[in-house]
Amino acid sequence: MNSAELLPLIRALFSRQPEYRHHAAWELQHILFSLGYTDDLADEAEIAAAAEVARSDWPPWRAA
Repeated sequence: MNSAELLPLIRALFSRQPEYRHHAAWELQHILFSLGYTDDLADEAEIAAAAEVARSDWPPWRAA
């Protein structure tokens, strides 16, 4: 799984549970797996890259 595949998952996570927006990549790795967003632990660097993109464009796509 790469950051392009993780971006929609992380956006969905941040949209549904915004309290996770400020977690570190290693924490998001376990959160995504534990909540069933991924079938296996994704690469921490890829999660970090996708999370940065998701955080930078947060207002336009967040749930109303």
